[in-house]
Amino acid sequence: MTPTITQYSPITLSSSMHRAARYTTTLLLFVISLALPLTSSAAPASKLLPFWEPHNETNQTTIDHSLWQNVLGKRLIDDHKSGVNRFDYAKMDSNDKSELTRYIGELEALDPRKYSRTEQKAYWINLYNALTVNLIVKNYPVKTITDLGKGFFSFGPWDDAITTIQGQSLTLNNIEHGILRPIYNDNRIHYAVNCASFGCPNLSGTAFTADNTEFLLNNAAQYYVNHQRGVRFENNQLVVSSIYHWYKVDFGTTDAALLQHLIAYSKPALAQRLAMYTGDIDNEYNWSLNQP
Repeated sequence: MTPTITQYSPITLSSSMHRAARYTTTLLLFVISLALPLTSSAAPASKLLPFWEPHNETNQTTIDHSLWQNVLGKRLIDDHKSGVNRFDYAKMDSNDKSELTRYIGELEALDPRKYSRTEQKAYWINLYNALTVNLIVKNYPVKTITDLGKGFFSFGPWDDAITTIQGQSLTLNNIEHGILRPIYNDNRIHYAVNCASFGCPNLSGTAFTADNTEFLLNNAAQYYVNHQRGVRFENNQLVVSSIYHWYKVDFGTTDAALLQHLIAYSKPALAQRLAMYTGDIDNEYNWSLNQP
């Protein structure tokens, strides 16, 4: 059906109307400029929060993550045919919510600086993921995590204060970009922290510990790279997750370095195709909630 086009007579604007129009245009451009960084290639830089740098390698004490494991064991669907782990937020009952709240409370009561680096790494990854799940549960039903956030122009909740540890107020971005990335310089962190979305690497069905972190990180990297949402070809065009675009600095800054990273975790057939690829690299991301 062809839309009807209504013809209007020309309108002569007064000088005051011209000024109002210019003001409206300027305001609109300002609003757009505020929103653009939230959806562009810009991403938070890795910048250390010095308060969290101390560690104690003589402390061999382990942190108990069994409550988090209980929640994952009951509500995470890690065998979905799509290959994307789903979290059943709708089925979280009062006992599940209590366990999750208790777990987060236990971690908040600790001083992670008193533990070894490996213990800290598992601590921060698990805390990040538990806080994200808890955030969705509290706001459920929600279609996407990007709908959350306290600011008028917020694209998601990552800059909202979400926890307090040792008197320090922290956001999810603080944990990822102020602690995990700068302290460990490990690009596999991106395969571990979960943003409750289809496009994200899977939420691990196994809680991270000092003993299993290396194994889980390698497994997560291999699985994501070899899944279509991580790396795929469309009509001979390479399409990768936007994670590799947003955080290109963590994967070597150049397309060639990124390809080498992907090859290192690829199965033989994909590795061979990536090694021969010389074209541009597109990227995309699915922000839909990772629910069943």
